[in-house]
Formats: sequence, structure tokens, C-alpha cells
Amino acid sequence: MPTGPGDVFELIRGARATTRGEVRDATGLSRMTVSQRIDALLGEGLIIEGPAGDATGGRRPRSLSFNAAHSLVLTAAVDTTHTRVALTYLSGAILASEDIEVAVEGGPSPTLDAIASACARLLEDTETRLDRVCGMGISVPGPVDPVTGRPSQPPIMPGWDAYPIADHLQATLPGVPVLTANDADAAAVGEHAVGYPNVRALCLVKVSTGIGTGIVIDGKAYRGADGGSGDIGHVRLHHEVSAVCQCGATGCLAAVAGGRAVARQLTDLGVEAASGRDVGELLAQGNALAAQATQDAGRMIGEVMATVVSLLNPEVVVVGGDMASPSLLAGIRETLYRLSLPRATRHLSLQLGSLGNNAAVVGLTRLVVDEQFSVAAVNARFSG
Repeated sequence: MPTGPGDVFELIRGARATTRGEVRDATGLSRMTVSQRIDALLGEGLIIEGPAGDATGGRRPRSLSFNAAHSLVLTAAVDTTHTRVALTYLSGAILASEDIEVAVEGGPSPTLDAIASACARLLEDTETRLDRVCGMGISVPGPVDPVTGRPSQPPIMPGWDAYPIADHLQATLPGVPVLTANDADAAAVGEHAVGYPNVRALCLVKVSTGIGTGIVIDGKAYRGADGGSGDIGHVRLHHEVSAVCQCGATGCLAAVAGGRAVARQLTDLGVEAASGRDVGELLAQGNALAAQATQDAGRMIGEVMATVVSLLNPEVVVVGGDMASPSLLAGIRETLYRLSLPRATRHLSLQLGSLGNNAAVVGLTRLVVDEQFSVAAVNARFSG
């Protein structure tokens, strides 16, 4: 089977081969062919060659690695009331970022126009030409059809169903490919890439204004048949039939344990809050009522996550989102472990995410890089 520059690049990018000799061993290609492939990748700036290492007999090997500064990625992690827009290196390291206040319930046009304006500011502030941007990733708090890249009946995003997000953004970012993903999926990919690259199965439960789960299996986000995987916020709890959800149903997990529900409980207790973000700020301030309400919410989330863990048997469950906190983690732990068989959790690590609000930014960068620098995409660069 032919092994083109893209196949060699994939080995180097994944650190499965870091010298010319290791590339030869991994591919079975001749010394001359490997040199041709690597020289082409070096000439394109896709990889870089380090200083010579210690000799083990013969010529001293020089290390090969992915050039994370080859180009840049624009990202926009959209939440219900705010968005983080960032310009990143291909590694996910953030060059510049801006948080903007914009509510998704206002519709797609105002949100996307605000994102496009923020992107323009970041490019201007960093003196970055648009042709240095290899792609853009945007995550939204709702299901995304993996074929069309458009939102698919998102319960908390009125007016967004099947909206052409990529087309809208490309009008102001001509020539920049746009990738759209679910927010929990993007965050799960980010946490996996940075903290757990060798973990076979990881789940991230994002608890903000809504609740969702991102699933990474064998290094790839699992999206389900049409992008609806992990939407646990709309699992109905039989004992909460009076709670009305934004989706129109009653008893949904998000209606009793999401950020809006917890904020409403706190407001009733005299503590002003309107969203999961507000609850997160109260938690950071050490508010005892917020901590107790969040732990109670975590217990209900743990009930549903027990089923997720029993079904997928992940090695890691990461807790993220605006409400991620020791209180939330404690509540989830209490019911998840109690309602799961010991075998399902004997190798499970349950912990807070390490990337905070940048998880989706890092994940979006990884998703864009995976697409724009895939084996097929790199081979196509050299086929003409």
C-alpha cells in the first residue's frame, strides 16, 4: 500500500516516529523515499527538524516534530450567554482571546456577527493576515449534525435549527474553512488531547446553563447517528415531573440540575443569580448556599451519569462547565458510585477538568487540525 507524505506526517505529528530511522521502520520505505517525503514536509513547513541527538552508531539522528506554528486557528466557544473567541497555534496554545457577551436565544445572526467582529479584532491586534489562518472552529450548546455541520433541533437555541453557521462566518472570513461542533464534544476532545491522550474512553459532563456530555473513544469524538449523542440534559427523571424544561418537556435533568434551575433556587433563597455562569461566580466566592445547591444538583446528575458509565465503561469522567467545582464533583460522586456496579467504576477516574473555560477552545483547535492536516489533506497538498 502506497505511503505518501501525509502518512509520514501523521506518524510524526502523533509522535509515533520522531526520526528518519523510525519513519523507515514504521513504513518500510527506502531511505531515499523517506528522505524525499520528509524533505517535502520540511519544505512545506509542516514539520521541523531539531538538533542532532546522541549517536548510536553511524550518523547522529535529528528529531522530527509537528510545526505547531505553521499556521493559526480561529475558535469560538459559544455558551448560552457568552462566547470565548480565540486565536490559537496548532497545538491549542492561545495566542490571543476575547470574551464577548452575547445570548444565543437572540438568534444566530447577532451571535455570529459579534463573533466575526471579535475575530477581526484578534487578527488586527496580533497583526495576523487572514491567509495565516488554516481554519475556524465554533462550538455551540446544542446537537450538531455531523454531515451538514448545522445545529440539529437544539433545545436551548431558538432560531438556530439547521442554520448555515459556516456560510454565515465565511462571508466575513473568505477562504477560511469553518468547522462546527457541539460544545461538550469540543471540550471533551480538548481535555483528552491535553490530559489523557492515551485513554481509550473518556466522558466529559459539562454543567453550565444546560447539561451535556462529550464522549471520546479511541481518540475520536463520538457524535452518534446524527449528532445527538451525550445529550443527557434531556433525560427525564420520573420523580421530577413538575419541572418544565426549555425543550417543552417536563422532568428533564437540565430543568432541575442545570445552571438556570440552580440559579432559580438561589434567587428564591435571596441570592441573586440568573445562569450557570452566575452560579459559578458564587461558587468561586465561597457562597455556602450556592455550594449546597450545586452539590444537590450533582447528586441528580450522578444518577444519570451512572447509566452512562455503566454503558460506556470509560476510564475517565471529567467534570467541566461554568459550575464545575468540588461541590458539583462531590454530588456526582455520591450517586454515580452508589448506583453503579463496582465493576463499572473500579478503574474509573472522576475529576474536574484541567482546562476550565478553555477546554472547548483547545478541542476546537484539535478538531480543525485533524481535518485540515489529515492524511488525505496533506497528501492532496503534494499531488498537484
